[in-house]
Amino acid sequence: MRVGELSKRSGVPVPTIKYYLREGLLPAGVLTSPNQAHYDEEHLRRLRLVRALVDVGGLSIAAVREVLGAVDTHDDSLHNKLGAVQEAISQPGSVELDPLAIEDVQAFFERQGETECVDVTESNVTHMLAAALSAARSVGHDDFRELLDPYLDGLKIIAQADIDYIARRGSADAVIEAMVVGTLIGDAVIKAVRRLAHAQVSREVLGDADDPRQEIPRGK
Repeated sequence: MRVGELSKRSGVPVPTIKYYLREGLLPAGVLTSPNQAHYDEEHLRRLRLVRALVDVGGLSIAAVREVLGAVDTHDDSLHNKLGAVQEAISQPGSVELDPLAIEDVQAFFERQGETECVDVTESNVTHMLAAALSAARSVGHDDFRELLDPYLDGLKIIAQADIDYIARRGSADAVIEAMVVGTLIGDAVIKAVRRLAHAQVSREVLGDADDPRQEIPRGK
């Protein structure tokens, strides 16, 4: 296909495609003349991945280049590639970390046998968790760490659904794209569905099932 068709099928404007080509995020097409190149389905898959990383993941061009380098590594497992992408799309933020929160997170990962993740300076995911526990401590919830293990048990069910969803894709690019979209959009979905779960469980545990005030709040 020519660049115009690539743009139409991917939804990415031609100038943006040319920018990605210049930045090395998209492989060059096959030249058919000095001013014309043809692109194939591999280009389309890679372009969709780049778009997911930039538009959904909010990554910088430098971060996208790093992710693509991990994806294109031939001697790495898909599991390791997914881990590299998860690190890239996890933004640690600027919360000042509480030393006790760092200890809690390190103890949690060690309990789970994930010793390679314990250093908050090396892992964005670990840093994110330490930042969350630091925020909890700052408002007097020092014992929030006690929820980590139950949360992990429940989230493994969600993780299984996620992996089943992305595993149906064919190429590595398609799997990574599905993981980026599924993780980031899935976070928003989980947040909303969690509100529903809270309403249902609190109605059973704390409220009267016949009390209309226990209904899920609805916007006007």
